[in-house]
Amino acid sequence: MAKRASKYDEQDIDVLEGLEPVRQRPAMYIGGTDGTGYHHLLWEILDNSVDEVINGFAEKIIVTLHKDGKTITVDDDGRGIPTGIMEKYKKPAVEVILTTLHSGGKFKGQNYEHSGGLHGVGSSVVNALSSSFEIEIKREQKRFEQSYSRGLPKTKLKTVGPARGTGTIITFTPDEKIFGVKLRFDSELIRERLEAKSYLHKGMEVVYVDETQSPKTETTFKHDGGIAEFITKVIAERATRAWCRRRARPSTSRTRTAFGWRWRWRGPRPPTSTSRAT
Repeated sequence: MAKRASKYDEQDIDVLEGLEPVRQRPAMYIGGTDGTGYHHLLWEILDNSVDEVINGFAEKIIVTLHKDGKTITVDDDGRGIPTGIMEKYKKPAVEVILTTLHSGGKFKGQNYEHSGGLHGVGSSVVNALSSSFEIEIKREQKRFEQSYSRGLPKTKLKTVGPARGTGTIITFTPDEKIFGVKLRFDSELIRERLEAKSYLHKGMEVVYVDETQSPKTETTFKHDGGIAEFITKVIAERATRAWCRRRARPSTSRTRTAFGWRWRWRGPRPPTSTSRAT
């Protein structure tokens, strides 16, 4: 095979900084720019809120699909993303988290004993791939707001008033330049994912508001029985009654396990009576 003639020198080397690599190669971070990747943006933000719940810092999550079917809000009552200035970067912590890959509070394991998602990648990737990304934070009795577009801050983090309680509210719209103009969020898929999360995390309350419906619908998922309740549901659907559950509570973690089973005779068939004419 003959070699191709080509000039290749230092002028051909690119250095992608900030979140530019995400926009150049989104599939590396979310798997693709189809419907699966589109919804993966939501799962990343949702998982951050769920992490607050499973670590005991939040109880409720509200997910709102807005009328256009492309804009979605995730609201939790967790601790709220830190807003203080990070001396090394001279920026608020929330801005560092949303504009820098591999930044966050989950690496050392001190703040999050349990966590899912992409560990310091999720929120920044969603920000990079969204044409609009709005964040509201409630903490220290103050309410903060900041706006982004395609990974870049449009405004500085500002205090907009007092706040009761704590939490983080993120509203974003996936970028049509990345995903095209036809994709929209699948309401039924979101509903199924939220219900599954409510079974997996016992006692977590998830509210789903769908504004694409007329009138809008609101569904609350909360299963105090957790996985055991899910197994009971599955068993009932399959006309099986046997189930058990076991819950272990070590000093530093919580583990819940549920089992379900069905009996089916697999031995030799009993002999059948026959008659013979004599």
